[in-house]
Amino acid sequence: MNEDPTEAPGPALERVSCHEGLVKVLAEQFARADVSLRELQARADRAGGARLPRATCADMLAGRRFPKKAVMVAFLRACRVPEQQIPAWERAWERVRVTRMPAGPADEPRPGPLTAEPAPGRRRRHAVVLAAALALLAATAVGVVLALTAAPRGGGSEALPGRTLAPGHIVSDDGRAFPRGGLSRFTVTVDPGNTGVRLIRRLDVGVPLQHATITVNGAPAQEWRPLLGDDVYKWRNQIVELPPALTAGRRTLTIVNTSVSSSGFNEFLYTVEQKMHGVWEIADTVDIGPGHTASEAAHDYRNVGEDWADTQTFAYPPHPEDWNVE
Repeated sequence: MNEDPTEAPGPALERVSCHEGLVKVLAEQFARADVSLRELQARADRAGGARLPRATCADMLAGRRFPKKAVMVAFLRACRVPEQQIPAWERAWERVRVTRMPAGPADEPRPGPLTAEPAPGRRRRHAVVLAAALALLAATAVGVVLALTAAPRGGGSEALPGRTLAPGHIVSDDGRAFPRGGLSRFTVTVDPGNTGVRLIRRLDVGVPLQHATITVNGAPAQEWRPLLGDDVYKWRNQIVELPPALTAGRRTLTIVNTSVSSSGFNEFLYTVEQKMHGVWEIADTVDIGPGHTASEAAHDYRNVGEDWADTQTFAYPPHPEDWNVE
């Protein structure tokens, strides 16, 4: 029997007690609904209840914002969650809300001699100091934005010289994208003595919940599972390990990625690693994009349904251990 796309997470929902847990089950519900953020917003507008702007919805699904209960309920109804399941979601929201409430008055600092209101002259000095601090903070914020946006938008896939600065590791790269039902195909070279092969894909997670199936030489092999979106640090390297039975003894592997998500699928760079004598090493790379047609031709790259091809300049997260996801 086919799974009902509106089926609630069940026991998983009853175990939710923190913001991260709530984000997870909401993202799973969004994946089940298999609908775009634009359509969710339109459904909520037609329902006439709480508004569900796409930016608000994206922030909620990425965990950047704890939603109001009415917004969460509007999201669930737009995902076609049955009305009788809504109370269980509301109870989960209430459990999480309790954990996020500020400490009570007994834990708040009480005014004393050191917190008494300063004299008028001191108030003026405090105001000047505060204004200077705010100006410095604003200048710092502008500097961060410039660091993220002023990088050259060339087609190279290497890190920009001298740009490995906080808050992230900035890289310019070109790539391609296609919608649900579209696909990409390429052929890579590996050592037939390999005991494992994995694909590492650079993607823009500013487009959330990309999902695609993978075949190897025509056989179902793996999937690119949906990842939550990130509008600040948009680069990630997603890793999938292919079944050894499909790679052992092979010199070439023909990879086909087929998008099955309403958010589509984007790709910028593929690194192919193989396990030789228990050690992972690079076997091949496929650089995708209009600035890397030579690499595409060398790997017989082609796609179906392409709806975007350009260069992006984004940042990886500040800590390298957060660059790679599975």
